[in-house]
Amino acid sequence: MSNGALKAPYFSQWETASMTIPVLTEGSPALLNDPLWPDSGAETAEEYARWAVNICGMACLKMILAARGEIHRTIDLARGCTAFGGYVVNEADQSIRGLIYAPFVAFVAETFGLKAATIINLSVADIPAMLEENTFFIASVNSQIRWPDHEPPSKGGHLVLVTAATSESIRFHNPSGHDENSQADVVLLAATFDRCFANRGIAIALERQV
Repeated sequence: MSNGALKAPYFSQWETASMTIPVLTEGSPALLNDPLWPDSGAETAEEYARWAVNICGMACLKMILAARGEIHRTIDLARGCTAFGGYVVNEADQSIRGLIYAPFVAFVAETFGLKAATIINLSVADIPAMLEENTFFIASVNSQIRWPDHEPPSKGGHLVLVTAATSESIRFHNPSGHDENSQADVVLLAATFDRCFANRGIAIALERQV
């Protein structure tokens, strides 16, 4: 696959990439046992567990920034995005709402000089042309995209980083893939991807804004 292909290192939304199945089985408390949690930038394991289930978008941003040689910790990115309104934190019940696209776009523009835009009503067929502009696409998909032979119950709710696309297939990094085959450089038929794709997301150009 070459059309619009961009290179980015893979990062999971968990510091230990193999934590997906424990999280699916036990919920966020499973992340208290992630031995690498301090690498996230969280101050405590509890803070890490609370945030990690909500930061697929920050993992995608981390990959984009790493593609231009910058490494940032995911919780640091989440804190910065929250300051712009990209996440809404309810201290009463400890819930986190987001990613909210418009504040996220402002966050990456002002903090990292990235040109970003919210895209809606986008068909899978339109993705290849977007990537040819040296642009990554953070796509809203159902998290069951990790199991492409399953029929997803809905579209959207999870974010993946699309790095290449043709009329026949889509290549992406999935921050919550459960094994090597469902994490980095996953390639699915466009029709299979479309079953999970909510026809929206965020386009981010790799180069800094001038």
